[in-house]
Amino acid sequence: MQAIESFEVPYENFLLKGDFHPAASSCHALILHGAGASSRATASRSGLRPALQARGVASTSFDCIGHGDTGGLLEYSSVASRTRQAEAVIAARKLAQPLVIFGSSMGAYNAIKLTQTQQVAALVLIVPGVYEPAAYALPFGPRFSEIIRRRRSWADSDAWAILAGFTGNLLIIAAEHDAVIPLEIPERLLQSAQKARSRQLRIIAGTDHQHLFPLLSAERPDEFDELMRLIVDCAKGS
Repeated sequence: MQAIESFEVPYENFLLKGDFHPAASSCHALILHGAGASSRATASRSGLRPALQARGVASTSFDCIGHGDTGGLLEYSSVASRTRQAEAVIAARKLAQPLVIFGSSMGAYNAIKLTQTQQVAALVLIVPGVYEPAAYALPFGPRFSEIIRRRRSWADSDAWAILAGFTGNLLIIAAEHDAVIPLEIPERLLQSAQKARSRQLRIIAGTDHQHLFPLLSAERPDEFDELMRLIVDCAKGS
């Protein structure tokens, strides 16, 4: 197996730290991590990136500002900045389009937003969060938190309208006991994507927001393999 390649991409006053996991086929996914303590390492620890690599899907991922090896203070970033950071990585790494983009939690919203500026063949949205436009450009901090904690603030998101124009493959993976993302969000995302080439929502029984892939890969390998088949089919356009 080829070695993992680390890289750095300049962005404003930061160096975005990332890596590329090669694989046997030309299929390649950009993986966007979530908020909180997440980083690009999350998808490796959970078993997702090794499982993709073993199934012939290469992946690129990076640590957003305030996370992982990139570091820095979150107050220097925002949801909008995260989208621009991803665009900087796409450009610097010369990722071939149309893209395959995976997004987890907050990263799922970044993945959706990227369909407005990039050619995207497939979206894999994992425990997806969405945000209303008023929060998008706000620096992470008290004002941002105040807006997103308003009851059903996500209902005013532009994600629904954006996905209404998406014509690629869409796979949404939700956790049955997600205390962070109401099930109505993935259900509405699926309903919005009427023009998608393919669309599917898979709700994983007995899992929560933080432990979906780790639980499956460690305790339910058959179900993990079946989910990975769905993911690879979406990514490869099957």
